[in-house]
Amino acid sequence: MKEKKVKNIFVQGPIASSFIADSIQKHSTKTSIGAHSIFIGQVRSDVINDRKIVAIDYTTYEEMALEKMHEIRESIFAKYPLTCMHIHHSLGVVASGEMCLFVFTSAIHRKEAIDACEEVVELIKKELPIWGKEIFEDDSHKWKENHYSEQ
Repeated sequence: MKEKKVKNIFVQGPIASSFIADSIQKHSTKTSIGAHSIFIGQVRSDVINDRKIVAIDYTTYEEMALEKMHEIRESIFAKYPLTCMHIHHSLGVVASGEMCLFVFTSAIHRKEAIDACEEVVELIKKELPIWGKEIFEDDSHKWKENHYSEQ
């Protein structure tokens, strides 16, 4: 059995909307696909203790994160009959309002695409060693705590 190559999911800075649109458009020739499910994470401008978040600076232990993401990909492909799956996560500074996570799953039917997309997002939040430093408008910061749903 041929082992799949570990894919790099990381992009520097925000994920451009044109990149997302292009990713979707590239699938128009794959006519066996009946459904796509897309999750796009955007940096919120929360206010914490009267301080407004203006950006998040994402860091990771890249080798460990990519290996873990490979395991997650393999488990999702084993569980769901997907046609394809694409995952992109920002590293570095992403301003409020910009996109930081793009998960795109495709399948013959919508339920599999939707369920797989949701599960991937939850596993990324729960298991990947990615840290976000919330940067406030006064240049102070605090480390972000991920919240995820129990499945």
